[in-house]
Amino acid sequence: MVIQKDEYIYAVARIRCKENKLLSSKSIEQMISMNDIRNIERFLRDNGWGASSVEKVSDLLTYEQDNLWMLMKELVGELSPFDFLRIQNDFHNLKASIKAAYCDCSADHLFIAGSVYDPYDIYNLIRNREYNQLPELIRDTAQEAMNTLLRTGDGQLCDIIIDKACLACVSSLGKASDSGLIKEYCELFIASGNIRIAVRGSQLNKSADFILESMAQCGTLDIKLLASSVSKGFDELCSYLSSTNYKSSVPHIKASLSDFEKWCDNYIMELMQSQKAAPFTIGPLVSYIIAKQTEIKTVRLILTSKENMLPDGVIRERLRVMYV
Repeated sequence: MVIQKDEYIYAVARIRCKENKLLSSKSIEQMISMNDIRNIERFLRDNGWGASSVEKVSDLLTYEQDNLWMLMKELVGELSPFDFLRIQNDFHNLKASIKAAYCDCSADHLFIAGSVYDPYDIYNLIRNREYNQLPELIRDTAQEAMNTLLRTGDGQLCDIIIDKACLACVSSLGKASDSGLIKEYCELFIASGNIRIAVRGSQLNKSADFILESMAQCGTLDIKLLASSVSKGFDELCSYLSSTNYKSSVPHIKASLSDFEKWCDNYIMELMQSQKAAPFTIGPLVSYIIAKQTEIKTVRLILTSKENMLPDGVIRERLRVMYV
């Protein structure tokens, strides 16, 4: 059973203690300066990551992700209040399942933990074409995307169908929430998704109709004007965005799509940091989840970069703002 609003005080107090154990920007810099992955592993364990049963450094990431959701279930009673975050992993896993079923191969290594539904169940149902047994939130999308892939062999078109459905689903969950923070996060998620579609469409010379069909309805952007601006050129796209709530993103869009994605993540983190003074709502719990997920992604980035011997400067360019 989900806790009531006046019961968040205890949960938030627990989270405040957990926040003190999050990796700081200084800790991240220390890890970047380490060239031996074994030293990074030792540093993470010294900072409370993992358990004695976790042997491989790669398994530390999975452990921390699983432990995050176990904590939230303990504090809140069930995880449905956080479905707007977790469902994003389901749509990623849906892509993996459909493409693996299409190629008749395993998708185990492609699944992301922390989803609403069991990805292995989803994969088996799709492989057996048992669409009616799929969860309602992804049922129609799964069938449309799979049939499209079978008919056209176009993996990109399959992704577009699933990405649009993901945006629409998160939008619906955001509107249904009584949390102002969740509503704001979901709106930003939809808007940034639509902007990504527009920028990629501009790069690939896609038509306004194609781009509009790929977008989800959004409260802070006029998607018709956004799609139309793309057909008039990249400068017109930037001009339109400069007239919206996302005008500060334009210099980053002009730099690169990856720089824009970094701007989005940092914008969200700034939003989360505002919840440090809101002890009576679900806000601090949502903030902690996003902060912890950012921490996990950052550690994964560092480990992967070190394995591939990338320069430290390249790692720093890709880093997001940390919560602490």
